Amino acid sequence: MATKSIKTKQITPFQLLVAFYFLAILFSFLLLRIPAVYQEGKEVSALDSLFTAVSAISVTGLTVFNVADTFTNFGVLVLLIIVQLGAIGVMSFGTFIWLLIGKRIGLRERQLIMIDFNQPQLAGVVRLLKEIIKILFLIETVGTLILSIHFLRYFDTWPEAFKHGLFAAISATTNSGFDITGESYKPFYYDYFVQFISMILIVLGAIGFPVLVEVKHYLTKKDPAFRFSLFTKITTATYGVLFVVGAVVILISESFYSMRGLPWHERLFAAMFQSVSTRSAGLTTIDVELFNEATDIFLSFLMFIGSSPSSVGGGIRTTTFAIAMLFLINFANGRKEIQVFGREICLDDILRSFVVIILAAFMVLMATMVLVMTEPYATTTEIIFEITSAFGTCGMSLGITENLSGAGKLIIMALMFIGRVGLISFLYTLGGKAQKPKYRYPRERIIIG
Repeated sequence: MATKSIKTKQITPFQLLVAFYFLAILFSFLLLRIPAVYQEGKEVSALDSLFTAVSAISVTGLTVFNVADTFTNFGVLVLLIIVQLGAIGVMSFGTFIWLLIGKRIGLRERQLIMIDFNQPQLAGVVRLLKEIIKILFLIETVGTLILSIHFLRYFDTWPEAFKHGLFAAISATTNSGFDITGESYKPFYYDYFVQFISMILIVLGAIGFPVLVEVKHYLTKKDPAFRFSLFTKITTATYGVLFVVGAVVILISESFYSMRGLPWHERLFAAMFQSVSTRSAGLTTIDVELFNEATDIFLSFLMFIGSSPSSVGGGIRTTTFAIAMLFLINFANGRKEIQVFGREICLDDILRSFVVIILAAFMVLMATMVLVMTEPYATTTEIIFEITSAFGTCGMSLGITENLSGAGKLIIMALMFIGRVGLISFLYTLGGKAQKPKYRYPRERIIIG
């Protein structure tokens, strides 16, 4: 018993959090094995159920079958529950239930919430959790009402319109990428209202929960001394730049290919929606398989970056990309420090950013090499697109997901999982507890470059 107790204490919060995510996937897998989830005559293998469970918990949206043609209404409800669990976070969801029944949140639980939301300190994590859940549910509720009323134009009955409105609102807000139309957002290609509302919901889900909390405090508290944090400023600025650059590049690149001959407003909305969706939403208004190869590579780059930290998305995250770019610009000008918005960024954050980028690039490279061998029918561009979509928990695909081999599905599942829990958490899980060195060697310079 003493040995068992020692081993339990040696488990780090990072390892425990990853273990909880594994349990959440197992729970989701068991739910998706219930026969009532699938339509009569539809047979789904255990591996495909597991793939769907991982995709839902990681709020990715990659599927090996058409949800609309495979799931019953009960199955759609089960999928929404799993997606909500993945979006809020396993520990956060559990803590929320704990709070509802009046239980006290201990230090261990606070540590896990802190890690799950990428927070730098323990102070205020439970209060932050309450704020996040309130804001998330409010956004989903308002989105559901707006879309449900609008969908009465498409569906004859209120229950059917509400079903599609609820699913679309939750799918967009959680950036899960699932759809029950069978064609993503292609049926709404000419409906700019649905696209606009969905883009807002996608942005609110991917911009980062701490940003939403700060905006709420700014609008409600009216405190003259209030100032937005450096995180909020960098996240919002980077998100905005990536959105504009993404839309412009897609618009220019596809104006001579898939969008040739279309009216300017159709091209503009298509480019904007796809740019927003590559943050991690995965919803599409046009067939991305028609894009030229240059656009596919650029979209892969955007999905590799992903959404903001402490959001529903994955990837290396917007702040990681921003810090790396700022460091390169400053280094080229002979400066070692990064000063932005009247603040200086910590050296530890700079090092963590480059660790994440290097590790992510290595993972994408290794996954690409493996899938090139296991999926000979697919081009290298299609494989890279699929891999970055999985890692960025985006859910876009060039049509190879359904044809993945068993090994290919396992690789994509691993990438979706790592993209959801975060590379830093995953790396710390492998490394165990940090240990300070007992002694240090003399320093010596080496030639670089």
